[in-house]
Amino acid sequence: MIRKDIKALAAYHVPDSSGMMKLDAMENPFSLPDDLREAWIKELAQVEINRYPDADMQGLREQIAKQEGLKAEQVLLGNGSDEIIQMLLLANEPGVCVTPAPTFVMYELISRWLNRSVATVPLAKDFSLDANQFLQVCAREKAAMAFLACPNNPTGNLWSEETIVKIAQGFRGLVVIDEAYAPFAERTHTHLIAPNVMVLRTFSKLGWAGLRLGYLLGDADVIADLNKVRMPYNINSLTQTSARFFLQHSDVFKKQARDICFERKRITASLMALETIEVFPSQANFILIRVADADSVFAGLKERGILIKNMHAQGGLLSQCLRITVGNKDENNAVLAALREILI
Repeated sequence: MIRKDIKALAAYHVPDSSGMMKLDAMENPFSLPDDLREAWIKELAQVEINRYPDADMQGLREQIAKQEGLKAEQVLLGNGSDEIIQMLLLANEPGVCVTPAPTFVMYELISRWLNRSVATVPLAKDFSLDANQFLQVCAREKAAMAFLACPNNPTGNLWSEETIVKIAQGFRGLVVIDEAYAPFAERTHTHLIAPNVMVLRTFSKLGWAGLRLGYLLGDADVIADLNKVRMPYNINSLTQTSARFFLQHSDVFKKQARDICFERKRITASLMALETIEVFPSQANFILIRVADADSVFAGLKERGILIKNMHAQGGLLSQCLRITVGNKDENNAVLAALREILI
């Protein structure tokens, strides 16, 4: 029968977005250019879907490794970064997992699926992270691993390099630096890779959310061990073919990321001009804001056909907070106009 602790959990909820302007899931708002789409479809038409996918994915791993300045043996592929988080938690030594709070919910959720205890370290009011406090909790809990989302979700901020380096070098367990939003941030942390420090990435935010492809960068020996708990054929043939093709056209997606960053800066300035909104700095493709009545503003936007993420129910530092994905120019203008109507 189902474990009691699993029965007590709430399933991860994805709201219905039918007919809505979807700005709740940090997706790239731009469609593929027509010429790129046509060329991609020709590539997909050649896939033999009656055969199993390439189990080793050597060619794809080599492409990613070249992009990151590493070797193919240092790359592990997953069905989204969520599967890789699960592999890491499954393969690592038993022990407590430490995370900041608030942060990406899947670290704790997957840990609980696997009967692994979680300890959290609260962020400061400005969402900064105290490295000394984090390391103290790791030591107190005799922690086996730690997750650091850089930039952090849902707060959007990027902790100082000094903070990340101090934790990476001061913790003896496995440190996973999750860079899901790296395309929109001012720095990355691959230079910190060591036998106990790994960097997690995903292509979802860059514009391939429907492909469900994540990757882990790390020490080759550790990657080899993690491959032992990777499900066979975990990346399907259509995703592999698509990724190999899109990596040859990475300039298109880098340009889109720059456009998103420009829009992020523009709408941040516009939101800050509204006296009733507190706007938090972001280096991701979303912006976190605080209002007087988050539930009311969320409902008002939804009535106008705009779906964002209401963080208020999580309480604590996220009380009265809303998270808005950066969309295209028209979508962002619509959000700003709606917020002015609701709040003024």
